[in-house]
Formats: sequence, structure tokens, C-alpha cells
Amino acid sequence: MAETLSLDATLTKAEQYRQLLPQIEALTTGEPDLTANLANTAAALRQAFGFFWVGFYLVKGDELVLGPFQGPIACTRIRHGKGVCGASWARAETLLVPDVEAFPGHIACSSESKSEIVVPIFKNEQVMAVLDVDSDQLNDFDHDDQAALEQLMQLAGQWFV
Repeated sequence: MAETLSLDATLTKAEQYRQLLPQIEALTTGEPDLTANLANTAAALRQAFGFFWVGFYLVKGDELVLGPFQGPIACTRIRHGKGVCGASWARAETLLVPDVEAFPGHIACSSESKSEIVVPIFKNEQVMAVLDVDSDQLNDFDHDDQAALEQLMQLAGQWFV
């Protein structure tokens, strides 16, 4: 298991993701513990890109419950369909939000969050959790983020038993 990341900050964001994803896969392969894998993934994403907040919300009944994360304290529970995370869960699709203030029903866990991407994690076509990534910059996420994070969350779906 590698305990450090090898990253080249001179690469484009898409190239950085291509460099990072195999490292996360190597870090999580053979580790059966969901919490450990989610925690290391959140840490790796934040370390690689300096995002304001990176974390997971796990589906528990009719709520998303805060899981492993990196960043300031966060909302603990989010109802189905509420905020960006709850909407991503309800729609079972990635939501890329360039300005969180413009998103109807946005839940402001931190006033410093300006843009957000939320990617659902599926197991047997059911949403098990969502990856939530926040930036303190407007319009900080694009289709490179979406494509890479969706690929990573396909891997994450395998961690759920």
C-alpha cells in the first residue's frame, strides 16, 4: 500500500486525475473497510487539488448521513431531495453547480462554499452514498472533474457490501 501520492502539479487537471485515479485504486485495493477507503479517497482528492471540502454522505433510511471527509465541520444529516447532495441522490445523477447560491434549496453548511459537484455512488443500480466536493471559488468544477469523479465513484461502488 502506498502511503504517499505522486502528483505533478504542472499537468492539466484531466492529466492530474489520470495520474491520481490509479493511485487511489492501488491504495484501496485489498482493503475491505469502507470507512478506510472513503477516508483515504477524501484525503487524496483534497491533497491533490486543494478543494475546500471533500467528503461522503451515506444513505441511511431517508437521509444522507455524514461520512468520512476532509475540511471544515459539515452538515450531519441531509434529507432526500434537499440541497445539492439530496438532489443528486434523488435524481441519481451527478450535479455540477457553478454557483451554489443560485441552486434552489442549497444547504449552506459553510458560507465559504461557492461551487460544488456531487457524484452518486451506485451498488446494484441503487445510490449508496454521494461524494460531495466544494470549492471556495465560483465555477471551479467542469466536465473533467465530472468524468474523473464519476469514474472514481464507479470504483467506490465496489467498496459497499
